[in-house]
Amino acid sequence: MSEKEALFIVQKIFYNVFQTEKSFSLDEVLLKFAFDIKLPKQVYDTTTNEVTWADSIHSGKYITLRNMEKVDREKGWMLEKREVHNLEEIIQIWSEINFTTTERVYDSVCVSKSDTIYHSENIYHSTDSTESKNLVFCDSCHNSEFLLASQRTVMSNFCIRCDDSKNCSNSYSVICSNKIVNSFFIQDCFDLYECMFCSHIAGKKYCIANMQFDRDEYFEIKKVVIEWIFNC
Repeated sequence: MSEKEALFIVQKIFYNVFQTEKSFSLDEVLLKFAFDIKLPKQVYDTTTNEVTWADSIHSGKYITLRNMEKVDREKGWMLEKREVHNLEEIIQIWSEINFTTTERVYDSVCVSKSDTIYHSENIYHSTDSTESKNLVFCDSCHNSEFLLASQRTVMSNFCIRCDDSKNCSNSYSVICSNKIVNSFFIQDCFDLYECMFCSHIAGKKYCIANMQFDRDEYFEIKKVVIEWIFNC
């Protein structure tokens, strides 16, 4: 998946969430919206020195899934038995074949800069996702589409910074909530439509900071909030 394709997804998400077009580079999106998301880090394949991407960066020795499978096909990973005299020698021999596998992508297409992706499509710089499409800068999102800078979220679409939530759509900054639509800055809520800055409420629409507004008032304030989000 190219950067151009990832930006197209980002712009489509922006339009669905904010009903406006905004032009950002991927670096700007990462800095402004995904600054705290756990994402794969750039490392180097120890066997080829090529750039690769890994969730775990503690071992210091890496091999891409593709290259690991190539070794397995061509010569295998078993070693001839050697005489060993102590545990240190065993650990030294182990270090010769002990690489952290990177870019673990299974039954997926159009995936880049990602690790541990399963049954997904169009995934950019994300991790631990399954049965999803069109994710950018996401961690642990499943059965979802068109998510940006989101984590631990399921069955959601067209959301930005949606965390620990499910059944959300066209929303921004949603935390620990369910069934949230067209809403911004929501925490611990259920079944909200067109609400902003709300916490611990359910079954509401056109609420701001847990206060009821009429429809026209609400949308006038929403315009101001959208400008504030992009300019702060």
